[in-house]
Amino acid sequence: MLTPGDDYPLHQTPEPIAFAGTDRNFYDRYFFNGMSPDGSVFFAVAFGIYPQLDIMDGAFSVLVDGKQHILRVSKRMNGDRMNLSIGPLSIDILEPLKKIRIRIAPNDGVLTANLTLETRHAPIEEPRFTRRIHTRAFMDYTRLTQNGVWSGQIAVAGRKIDVKPDEYAGTRDRSWGIRPVGKSDSQPPAQGAFSQFFWLWTPSNFKDHVVFCHTNDDAHGRPWNRRAVIEGAGGSNRPAVEFEDVTPRYTWKPNSRRIETLSIAMKSHEGEAELRFRPGAHFYMQGIGYTHPEWGHGMDRGPLDVAHETLDLATVDDADSRFLHIQAVSPAELETDGRIHKGVGVVEQLFIGPHETTGMTGALDPIR
Repeated sequence: MLTPGDDYPLHQTPEPIAFAGTDRNFYDRYFFNGMSPDGSVFFAVAFGIYPQLDIMDGAFSVLVDGKQHILRVSKRMNGDRMNLSIGPLSIDILEPLKKIRIRIAPNDGVLTANLTLETRHAPIEEPRFTRRIHTRAFMDYTRLTQNGVWSGQIAVAGRKIDVKPDEYAGTRDRSWGIRPVGKSDSQPPAQGAFSQFFWLWTPSNFKDHVVFCHTNDDAHGRPWNRRAVIEGAGGSNRPAVEFEDVTPRYTWKPNSRRIETLSIAMKSHEGEAELRFRPGAHFYMQGIGYTHPEWGHGMDRGPLDVAHETLDLATVDDADSRFLHIQAVSPAELETDGRIHKGVGVVEQLFIGPHETTGMTGALDPIR
C-alpha cells in the first residue's frame, strides 16, 4: 500500500511507510502544552497515529476561567501517516525540532486557534520506556522532549486570547513505539492486567534554563525509568547537566493522591540543584484522550468524528478515577549555582496502585 509518505526518505523497514511492524499497539504521538505566566490560561494538544489500527486522533483543550473546553477529533487515515490533519485540527512541521504550528479551523464548537511553538533548545531524549507484565510487553517506546515559547491566538467562545512569546511558555514531546491503544486486550496476561503505575513528570521553563525531571516507580518506590537534566536556554550557554542522584520529596493533600508541594533534590559530580513546585489548577488529561472511556487513544470513531465538551472544574469530583490523570499548573523555583530562578511548569501525576515510599496502598486508596 503506497501513500504520499513513501516519497520521503523515512523508511525503517522494507515495507511501505503505511506499515509499522506487526504489533497492533504501535503508535506515534505528538503532545504539546502551553501556559500564561500566572497560570490563568493553560492549553494542551494531543495527536496520535496508530498505523495497525488505521486510525488518527487528536484533541485540543483550553483551561480558562474555571472551565476546560475540549475539541476531540478522530478519523480513519487510509494508511496515510503524513497527512497531519483531522477535521479542524492540523499540525504543520515548519522546521523539524525547531518550529511547529497548531491550527484549529472554525468549527461548530467554541474553540479556534493558530499557534506556533518555537523550541528553546535541542531535544532531550528520555530513557527508553520498556515495561512488561510477566511475558507480555506492556510498553516499549522512545520519547523526546523540548521546551519552547508560543505565539499566535486562541479564541474561546468568541473571547480572543493573544499568545505572546515573551509570556507563553510550554513543552512538547514526541513518542513512538508500543503501549496499549484502542480497545482493551481480549485476552489479558494470565498474571493479571496493568495494576500499578506511578508517573511524575515536571518539565519547567526559566529565563535562562529548561529543566526536565520525571520518574516511573514500581510498587516499592524504586525507579525503573528516571531522568533529570538542566540545560541552558534563552541565550544561556550553560551545557546540559545530568543528575544521577534524584530524590523527590512530597507533601500530599489530605485523603488524596494529589501532590500539595513537591521538591526534587538533584545531585551529580558537577554540582547540586533543587526544583520546587506548589501545584495549582488541575488540567484533566482525559480532556485530550488519556483514560477517556469513549475517546481513548486509538478508538475507532468511524471515517471522521468531531466532538465538543466543557468541564466545569467546580463540579469535577477530583477523586473520580476518570479524572485521576492530571497536569497541575505550577509556579516553579530552581535553586542552582547559588541562585534562585523563578519560572513555570507542570506537575503531571498519574498514581495507580501501591507505592511503598509514599504510603499508597490498594488500587486508588488515598494517602491518609
